[in-house]
Amino acid sequence: MTNRTALTAVTAVAPAVWGTTYVVTTELLAPGHPLFAALVRALPAGVLALLLSRTLPRGAWWWKTAVLGALNIGLFFPLLFLAAERLPGGVAATLGATQPIIVALLAVVLLPERLSLRRLVWGVVGVLGVGLVVLGPAAAFDPVGIVAGLAGAAVMGTGVVLTARWGRPEGVGAISFAGWQLTVGGLILSVPALLIEGVPSRIDAPAVAGYLWLGLLGGLLAYTLWFNGLRTLPVTATALLGLLSPLVAAALGVLVAGETLSAPQLVGFVLALAARGAGQTAPRARTRKGLSS
Repeated sequence: MTNRTALTAVTAVAPAVWGTTYVVTTELLAPGHPLFAALVRALPAGVLALLLSRTLPRGAWWWKTAVLGALNIGLFFPLLFLAAERLPGGVAATLGATQPIIVALLAVVLLPERLSLRRLVWGVVGVLGVGLVVLGPAAAFDPVGIVAGLAGAAVMGTGVVLTARWGRPEGVGAISFAGWQLTVGGLILSVPALLIEGVPSRIDAPAVAGYLWLGLLGGLLAYTLWFNGLRTLPVTATALLGLLSPLVAAALGVLVAGETLSAPQLVGFVLALAARGAGQTAPRARTRKGLSS
């Protein structure tokens, strides 16, 4: 139990770091270049991981890595940045918070895992809590941004479940596994990013700092911790850790943008944190009393 608690805490660092994506995107990065931001976040970090690990996929893991890299990185990253640019951070975060529900449903189909009604309910509670925290009367609902946010949750949810289904090759570390996927995702993104958007005309020092943060911490470090946790922890419980991402985003809104939290938002914080915590605990096994003869 102690080991699992420690692993859960370490894995939770990943969604907490991802929660900084919204404020970094809006405050630091060059605007209007979501594909370029996704490319810079993925490819350099992936290449660095390959150089550090010096390990490449073998056999069937070439096509499995291609699938996982496309889902977890190549498709998810541009959808994430597109939602972050087209929607207020709170709206985008709320859409992303639907991922635990998607994972719970997909796990029944793709994994030998029964539908956990308990964790499904806590997933819904978590989304409601996040909604109370980040949605306000001034929230904008751009159709393209909403589609991107929901599609991103579905894409990464599928990637999470397939990662749990396939595991990772014996003897391959989490940093190598993350590096494979980041590199594949970066290569997928390279052509559309450079052809459709190109390089921003001006990349100042804050933008450089933002790209480094997203690539090294939000990319390499976070995905290494995330994939390491997925190998051991229950997939639905791990997905509920993703609720930390919008909560961190909302907290940064208070600290960076000077926003204030109302009473309903504080209630939402409590609900979301309760859902995250309850989703990590296994239900108590029922015991039967013996029948006396």
